[in-house]
Parts: sequence; structure tokens; C-alpha cells
Amino acid sequence: MKRLLSFFICFGILIFWSSCRNDFEFTPSKGQLEFAKDTIYLDTVFTNIGSSTYNLKVYNRSDEDIVIPTIQLENGENSLYRMNVDGSTGLQNDTQIGKFFENVELLANDSLYIFIETTIDIANPDLGALENQFLYTDRILFDSGSNQQDIDVVTLVKDAVFIYPNRTPIDDDDNYIIETLTFDVDGDGTPDETTLQGRFLEDSELTFTNEKPYVIYGYAGVGAGKTLTMEAGARVHFHADSGIIITNEGALNINGALSTDQDLLENEVILEGDRLEPLYEDIPGQWGTIWLYNGSKNNTINYATIKNATIGIIADGNQDAPNDKLTITNSQIYNVSSFGIRGTATSITAENLVINNSGQSAFAGTYGGKYNFTHCTIANYWDTSYREFPALLLNDFIVDENNTLFINDLTEANFNNCIIYGNDNPEFLLENEGSVFNYKFTNCLLRFDNDNLEGTGNYNFNNTLFYVDNVFNQDPDFKDPFENRMQIGSDSKAKGIGSSDFSVSNDILGSPRSGAIDAGAYNFSTFED
Repeated sequence: MKRLLSFFICFGILIFWSSCRNDFEFTPSKGQLEFAKDTIYLDTVFTNIGSSTYNLKVYNRSDEDIVIPTIQLENGENSLYRMNVDGSTGLQNDTQIGKFFENVELLANDSLYIFIETTIDIANPDLGALENQFLYTDRILFDSGSNQQDIDVVTLVKDAVFIYPNRTPIDDDDNYIIETLTFDVDGDGTPDETTLQGRFLEDSELTFTNEKPYVIYGYAGVGAGKTLTMEAGARVHFHADSGIIITNEGALNINGALSTDQDLLENEVILEGDRLEPLYEDIPGQWGTIWLYNGSKNNTINYATIKNATIGIIADGNQDAPNDKLTITNSQIYNVSSFGIRGTATSITAENLVINNSGQSAFAGTYGGKYNFTHCTIANYWDTSYREFPALLLNDFIVDENNTLFINDLTEANFNNCIIYGNDNPEFLLENEGSVFNYKFTNCLLRFDNDNLEGTGNYNFNNTLFYVDNVFNQDPDFKDPFENRMQIGSDSKAKGIGSSDFSVSNDILGSPRSGAIDAGAYNFSTFED
């Protein structure tokens, strides 16, 4: 009986409470909406490539439930923007999907999200593109007349040269096969089919200029007797799982130049992903690699920035070539999810090279090879996840899938006036299984503080056959290594420890090296507070 009485009392209260509410009465908005921002900036996009989705939060700060009569794009059905209001895509007809919304309800002291994106064709003659780019704008209008409020929407659109593999339709359901690269993989003189999506560049595509950015889908291949040249100021963007592969008898020449503005790097060649939003500016692993395949030759890179790749550069084979497989100078590689440079039984000369922030090693010379590095900063301040290897790794072996060990001579590995450092310890590892394992560190700043290894095997730092005039475990005083600002300050222990016997005349910024020689790619400077 008591339970039944309690039920009727509660039921009566609910009836009374609900009869006093006005749940289904919304009053028209009076132009008093508030917004999280006054302009929506959709970051730079390439022509015909869809943007990311951006959002605007709209607030009803009043104590009344309101209805917004209209939310629309000012350019109406001709707008190149698309909207979604709290999950609704607008009137469902052929011309106004995502452009126009009516009677949008918003509860008291509540908010809603508007999502907006765009895809724009810069070739549209009505847009008035100027110098391969233009600024496209529109407004989101809330209500009309005296109650109207608006938010600006702005997008910078760039024209680009797009390089992508062919697609062959296989049925009427828009299914297709993407072209893959075919070349001599195993060195037997016979072309082999691969699973690498991409195509070989035509002769007309073998020079990348600074007139427009390049956007690459899949792997752009360079074939026998061909050279891909990138001129000063070129910008190359890669889609996910894309890159460049230089095959047998092909070559890569990146011909950047010193820039006067170290923020814009106007004369450097910059290779990075195709996501232009600031969120992706320093995200590793956005694209594949620059792959200097076995048989490619005379590859040169000068004044280039390679960033946000999976592996910055892979160099395979040609250890005993008359000219080194790769010569890289005045360049930087950073924010890679695996290796900055991975060499395998190859030959590399590097001067004024900076490598930092790699998920594994900044530089790995594996399965032997020939390496000469002068005035290089090989650092690793990776803090995104655990890394297995130090900044510098050298070995003379590989192990195949059957656990078979193969050995190849490390004929030389010389590091002169270099900094090899990072946020782990030790920051170099030397592993040899064969009889020839030639290495030498001269006038370098090194991080190695391990009582169990120091003084044994390859780590006898008193043996002048391998170690001469090095400084260990002293602060390099980098400007901000976690942000890839690898300049050294006036308190750096790399200051003045270099030898003029190995000196490169200018540092990576073009400043002359004179007097006392600093180790690493940069002359020291006094940092401003």
C-alpha cells in the first residue's frame, strides 16, 4: 500500500512539473549568438584536394530555448565550401546540400558545432588566380535583417604539379588497378614486378622547378640513364606511402642554395608531406622515403630539408663505386619515424649535415660500407616513443629471414669535427662480426657514458687508431633540439674543439670557419633571450 501511494505521489509531481515547462516552445534568435572565433581559417590546400574539416562552436548564452531561422553560406549554392551543422547536411536537394539550413534549434545555455570543408579547382576562370595561388573567402550568415550575424571563412589555395600512377578500370563499379613500378630489383638484368605503386617519370618531368609545388602520389621512379634535378627553391610534397626511387643507372641531383631567410628557406629544396595544416608541420611518418636503389649513382643533395618521412634517405649498394653513391651537403633531415639515413653496403660523403629526431637512428651504416662525415651534427632527441637504437649505428652484417648471417667489410667510417649526441646514452653503437671494421672519430663531441662497455672492444677511447682528440659527455648547448633548432650556443663544449685539418670552409649557414674551429654543422652563436 505504501509503495502504491509513493508511486502516485511521484507521478503527480512529474505531471505537475512537466505541465509547468515549455519544452517545445523555441523563440526566434535575436542576433545574440556568440562564437568561439570570428574567422574560420582553413589552412592552405592544393587545388582539387579536399581540405581537412574545421569547426566553429556557436553558443546560446541566454536562458531561453531558441531557433535560428537560417544558417547559410553567403555565396549560396555557388559557394565552394560545404557545411555540416551538428550532424545535419542541410536541405536535401541537388543544389543546396551543405549550403543552407533552416530552423536550427539551440537549447538555453547550450552550444552547437558547425563543421566546414572545401575542395577548390584553381583552374576555375571565375576565381582569378594570381601567381599560382589565390585566397578564397565566403561568410556564414546566421539569420537575416537586423538580427543577422556572420563569420568569415578564408582559404589559401595553391596550384601544383601532380604526379601519380595510372589507374586501370576493371569493372563498372569504379574499381581499378593502380600502376606499380617494374624494374631490375635483384640485379640479374631482368625487370621485376614490384608492389610499389607509382610510375617512372617522363623526360619532361625530370626537372622540378620553383614555379609550382609538386605533389607526388605513389613512388616517382627515375630510370636508367635519367637524372631527376630539383632546382633551388623547389617544394616537393608526398602523399602517404609515397616517395622517390632512383633505380639502376639513374641519379638524383638536388641543387638547393643558401637562403637569406632561415625561416622561409626560400632557396632550399624542401621535401615533406602533402598535409599543409600546422597540426601536421612536425608529425613524423607522413610519407615514405627517398630511395637510392642499388645501381643508382652520383646522387648529390645540397641545401635540402627532408622532414616528416618514414625514412629520410635509403642508400643501397655501390660501396666501391668510383664516385660515392651519395654526396650530401648543407642539408637537414628531421622528424622521421625510423631512420634519418639508412645506408646498406653503400658509400656516402656528408658535410654540414644535420640529422635529428628519428624514431630509430639518425644515421645507420649497416652491412659495411664506406662513410666520411665532416662537420655533421648527428643527434637524436626523439621523445615521441621508445627508440631501440642510438643516434649513430655502424655494423658490418645483416641477418635474413632464415636467421642467416651475412658479413660485408666496413672499409671506412670517418667522423671528423662532428657532434654525435642525444637524449639517450650511449649515442653510438659499433657492432662487427667480420675482420674489416675500420672507423675513426676525430675532434668530435660524443655522448658515451657506459661503464660496462667503455674501455672494451670498439670502445677503447685511448686507442688513437680509432679515437683522436674527442670530447665526451659534455653539453653541446643546442638552441632547442626538441624543436630541431640545432645551432650551438656560446657555452657549447663543441666550441673550438675542431681541427682545421678537416674543416669545411663555411658552416651550414654560410658563415666562414676561421680561427678556432667548432664541431658540428654550425658555428657557435650567442642566443638571444
